[in-house]
Amino acid sequence: MKKINVAIDGPAGAGKSTLSRRAAEELGFIYIDTGALYRTVGLNAMRKGADLDSSQSIADTLTDDVKVELRFIDGEQRVFLSGEDVSDKIRTPEASVAASKVSAVPAVRAFLFDLQKQLARENDCIMDGRDIGTVVLPDADVKIFLTASPEARAQRRYQELLEKGMTVNYEDVLSDMIKRDYDDSHREIAPLKQADDAILCDNGDLDLQQSVDLIIRTIKENI
Repeated sequence: MKKINVAIDGPAGAGKSTLSRRAAEELGFIYIDTGALYRTVGLNAMRKGADLDSSQSIADTLTDDVKVELRFIDGEQRVFLSGEDVSDKIRTPEASVAASKVSAVPAVRAFLFDLQKQLARENDCIMDGRDIGTVVLPDADVKIFLTASPEARAQRRYQELLEKGMTVNYEDVLSDMIKRDYDDSHREIAPLKQADDAILCDNGDLDLQQSVDLIIRTIKENI
């Protein structure tokens, strides 16, 4: 029986991961965090001493012994790199930067493409990213493009960083957000864009629970 696939795309800071995870729990689907996959490849590249500004250097780290897996343990998604649970190690700022670098490399996207497709074939799932509805799951049952203004997204990210005890400046966060938007939407391989048949959901004026309700309602109305 065909599995139900939901694709959620959108810019950085829109809340895709949090909302996708919450919606998946509510609907009994699994949540596939594609960002975690790219972070894992980035971590592998860092560990192997790759030049993160060189596509060839990054591609050279994808040797036959490298295996990236998502496992669901007691209902929680964990990501493994060649058998090692790296779920916590990929959440550092360095891993985030590496993920952004490797995600623009065609060899990396090809490396992870089959894994993402396989997970979608085998599970009712919500998968989020930048190119899920346009490239990875073009035939998804429901496609959502989740967005908010750069200012709203920067404010959320700013608050998150403050709560983590980090010393940050809002203007710097906003500047980084705008640059990330530009880079994601102008990259040569699988740029960020709204699929023609995706439903636009703007949560700039919504709190967390309202945003979750919006996503769940949109999915249920369109399955």
